[in-house]
Amino acid sequence: MIKFACIKAIATYLPEKIELNENLGDKRFIEKLGITKRHVAADDESAGDLAFNAAENLFANYNINRNDIDFILLCTQHSDYQVPTTACHLQHRLNIPQSAGALDYNLGCSGYVYGLALAKGLIESGLAKNLLLLTSSVYLKYINVNDKPIRPLFGDGATATLISAEGAEPCIDAFIFGTDGSRFDNLYIPVGGSRNLPRNNPEIIETDEQGNQRSNYEVHMDGSAITYFTLRTVPKIVNEVLEKAQLQREDIDYYIFHQANKFVMNHVQKKCNLEGFNFYNDIDDIGNTVSGTLPFGIMKVLSDTPPSKLQRVMLAGFGVGLSWSGCIVNLSNFIN
Repeated sequence: MIKFACIKAIATYLPEKIELNENLGDKRFIEKLGITKRHVAADDESAGDLAFNAAENLFANYNINRNDIDFILLCTQHSDYQVPTTACHLQHRLNIPQSAGALDYNLGCSGYVYGLALAKGLIESGLAKNLLLLTSSVYLKYINVNDKPIRPLFGDGATATLISAEGAEPCIDAFIFGTDGSRFDNLYIPVGGSRNLPRNNPEIIETDEQGNQRSNYEVHMDGSAITYFTLRTVPKIVNEVLEKAQLQREDIDYYIFHQANKFVMNHVQKKCNLEGFNFYNDIDDIGNTVSGTLPFGIMKVLSDTPPSKLQRVMLAGFGVGLSWSGCIVNLSNFIN
């Protein structure tokens, strides 16, 4: 008999250092973002370190036996090393049995839903029973401190999710995915990969007409293009997920989408005809944590809504890639 994959627990970790947005950029611009502060990884703190702390919080907060973990998935765009995969090193650091599988996958804002899909496949095919899904972002290491349109958006942080074979019926379902690689350079880092090796490309600092700076080793983002993509794509995600699940808007208990910024999410809510519905829009104290915004959002919602009232939650991720994804999760099996 198939046991279905269910989200059982989520824990988070934020670095100690805090950066205030009131010290960056135009005040009106900062107010539109709806982000007052963000956490910044220390110089010696890697994506793997953040993920490690999130996982340790998960084990401690929910009294989870790490010996029961039989697969590790890490979603990050900032692996600790070019080789090996950071998930392998985390298996050792977290003292998870060597019988566990482990891999990294490189995705940004759509990554958590992709991770849920991978977890569902591994668990419901019988290849895993208790899977540790980690997200970790240290984007601020790759954003110039003088890049005022981009710096105030992003925050560093990590999450850990336990997904187990437990449900008597599907708990994670109605997946949709999409990709438009023709616009990969709407959000990318030009140098550092195998196409443009560091040794062949000296660092070059660019300064735009507004005095914002970024180097070829740092994030380049076309904010207008990403906003246009978001407002055009998210309504399609909502409609396609609802159609696949054979549900109506009013059947959904909560809508939790990737948190770009407050201004964009306000427009997303209107474009998706979700005004008046339970719609999450709050990254005031953490900023855009990329693949972590969905689990961070789930935990915020769970802080004042019992799992029993979250049996149909729509998740949607969209951004760097360009990539998008959506699904519906039942959180009623969440550990209280």
